Amino acid sequence: MVVTVTHEDFDINRLIEEKKSPEMGAMVSFIGVVRDDGIERIELEAHQEVAVEELEVIRDEAFALFPLKSVDIIHRIGDLNVGDNIVLILVGAGHRQEAFEGCQYIIERLKERVPIWKKEYTKEGERWVPGKGE
Repeated sequence: MVVTVTHEDFDINRLIEEKKSPEMGAMVSFIGVVRDDGIERIELEAHQEVAVEELEVIRDEAFALFPLKSVDIIHRIGDLNVGDNIVLILVGAGHRQEAFEGCQYIIERLKERVPIWKKEYTKEGERWVPGKGE
């Protein structure tokens, strides 16, 4: 299972093929992408070691709460342009409901707890985006 914070992009199709297994009847993926809502690009920063540790805790919580078979989490950092991949969560389970619930749990906890900071660049300037709870 992959849990990482990286500058590198990911290949969703390759990861799905690698994770398929006979006991999984469902795979759910979430891909976060830089959207054009008035920004030109974003910069993502993280304390990588702490971010990975928190992602691993969230992964372990998801395994404890839902009957999952596989969880992969990849979050990118660095300079990203509109259309670039930001985050991938790939969850495998025996059934679709379990996979959907596990995936939703992971993305919600990630947004709440993982120390990754975003700066948006627009024609008017730049600004750090406050996270939840700030």
